[in-house]
Amino acid sequence: MSDKTPNPSEPDVEIDDDGEPAFEWMKPAAKAESRQAPSASPAATADSATPAKPAGAGSAPAKAAEPAKTAVAGKSAEPGKSAEPGKSAEPGKGPVKQPESRADRKAAEAAGAAPEPALFAEPLPTSALQVRPPEAEVERRNAERELAANAKPVAPRVFQVLLGVFYPVVLLVLAIRAVTSPLFLWVEYNRPGFPGDGYGFSTDDRMSYGSYAVDYLSNWAGPRYLGDLVHEDGTKLFKDSEVAHMADVKLVMLASFGAAALMVVIGIIAMLYLRKRSTGGIRRGLFAGSIATLVVILALGTLGVLGWQQFFTEFHRIFFASGTWTFAMDDTLIRLFPGQFWMDAGIAIAALVFLAALLTLILTWPTRRRRGLPPRNAPKDTGTDADESGAATKDRDAGAKA
Repeated sequence: MSDKTPNPSEPDVEIDDDGEPAFEWMKPAAKAESRQAPSASPAATADSATPAKPAGAGSAPAKAAEPAKTAVAGKSAEPGKSAEPGKSAEPGKGPVKQPESRADRKAAEAAGAAPEPALFAEPLPTSALQVRPPEAEVERRNAERELAANAKPVAPRVFQVLLGVFYPVVLLVLAIRAVTSPLFLWVEYNRPGFPGDGYGFSTDDRMSYGSYAVDYLSNWAGPRYLGDLVHEDGTKLFKDSEVAHMADVKLVMLASFGAAALMVVIGIIAMLYLRKRSTGGIRRGLFAGSIATLVVILALGTLGVLGWQQFFTEFHRIFFASGTWTFAMDDTLIRLFPGQFWMDAGIAIAALVFLAALLTLILTWPTRRRRGLPPRNAPKDTGTDADESGAATKDRDAGAKA
């Protein structure tokens, strides 16, 4: 074909030339990363240029995008020619960056296939935060929580009860031990008004022989300790029946001393425990024990005043067999320890126990300071207390709901 050959006429088609190269390989900085089919129809090109919208976005069906400007209406695209990569298919949006590798394309496809998260998505009905138990169950849990919060340990209460029970017994045994001593004998034999011995014992004789009898009650000697004692004429000082009764008294005394010692050990352990685990536990235990001691002493004292002889007889019947504790007036035990001695001994024991219990009661009296309460004339900060109680109630309700 020569240069003079007329050019064939082309249809009058308006082509929008925006200055962009028609092919990808004509761009100086572009790289042909993605290879499309050699030929594509305008419809396919338009479909590929239109981005798909998520199905769950709640919008109307997407409109078909306009054909790419590189494709001429009525003509098929040239081989290797596709939609312009630098422009978006929808008006008003910026250029979309094309993926540069296969991994990037797969990531882009996965991101485009994932539905957009809803702005106000409700949690599943099976979520633990949404499942609320019945009101009866909530009330039961709240009641158990309150009971557990207000419950007190059992061990401090047990040790406090032990202190209250052991305290009267220990005081009584200590008072008896104080009476069964040579010092009390000396006071009794030398006090004015104490009856003398009508059978010839002087005060010195009473003090010597009585000291043997009292010492026998607290030592570990056998019955011969008293059975071998004799008068100046060589006769036995104590009869066999008297020695046997003193052996019975010694057995009761040693058993009571051993029980009191065990109670003292347990009481010390209880005090050490209460000192660490219960504030004011020792005070409360001794306070209860002092009250119990005063009640017991007042009751026994009333019985002794109303009928001393009956009280003395019933006391001996509890600890000794019948017929083993009655003696004649000229027997040594009666001459050393007449009825007035036992009455004075009972008064001394009751007085010592009463004074010790009363002093303990005063020292352990539950005053407002000891109970941790403010003084009666102290101003009350009702506002702060109300705020704290309200905040505590709100926190408890929030915890119950959670």
